[in-house]
Amino acid sequence: MRQYLFLALAGACSTVAAQTPATNPMPDGSRDMFIGVGAQSVPRYEGADDNRTLPLPVMQIQWSNGIFVSGTSVGWHLSPSPSMEFGPLLAMSPRRDRDGLSLGIGSVGESSDGRAFITGIRPGGIVPGGSEAPAENGGNKLYYMDVVKRRVLYGGFFNYYLSPKLRLTNNLTYGGGKDRNGARLHTALQYMLEDIVPHHTVVLSAGVSVVNRANNETWFGITKDEASRSTLSFYRPDGGVQSVRASLRWNWALSPSWMLTSGLQVDRLAGDAKRSPLVDRATNVYISSALAYRF
Repeated sequence: MRQYLFLALAGACSTVAAQTPATNPMPDGSRDMFIGVGAQSVPRYEGADDNRTLPLPVMQIQWSNGIFVSGTSVGWHLSPSPSMEFGPLLAMSPRRDRDGLSLGIGSVGESSDGRAFITGIRPGGIVPGGSEAPAENGGNKLYYMDVVKRRVLYGGFFNYYLSPKLRLTNNLTYGGGKDRNGARLHTALQYMLEDIVPHHTVVLSAGVSVVNRANNETWFGITKDEASRSTLSFYRPDGGVQSVRASLRWNWALSPSWMLTSGLQVDRLAGDAKRSPLVDRATNVYISSALAYRF
């Protein structure tokens, strides 16, 4: 149970958040639920050179039949083996407008890919789709980019425990992007240091994201129409390794029901994503802290 509590709260600093909390044997008809709130410092979008400090609501529920809700993802544990976890997965990809990335709620589960964002205040000037002429874009490279709508992604996850403390995670999702044909595979290795001091647990994680061309074109490409109304050049990236990630999470069990979970995550863009004219800073840092209550 302690391992589940830890893994469930391993990623409050969580672009698509496809979470797969560890399976947890529970009595039939029971459930575990975590609700919390915190704060996060995140880049406005992947590759941006400015960060925002925003509120971070978090939520996770898992039922005894293996179904779970974790932030903006829903999945189902189907494996009968304690050393393996696999099943279908649905997730919500974020919206991106000139304000940056936005999602309505954060995640409590270990993130397979990216972070959870909440929309900030829209800057002055034209509203996308409106008729007012912009006074100044303020150097915002997203100002003339098309809006990327929220999408429901579908796919699956496969996790394998190499040891009780070492877990290999794999999450594959499809359906994102402008034409709903973007795909992403995120693979990570997580190592847990439990009770390094009483009531404190640390997890170290390293991962890599591989995407198809449609995914990279959505988030890092620039169409001819977008180039014609901005100062940026037409850019069509190929698929491949999009980013690598390293993270550290510290969980402090304040009581059997309350936990403070804090994290530091560093993402480094790679390949054609890194070379995109939209990218001002290839390395992005994410910091979060949240207080969660277990019902």
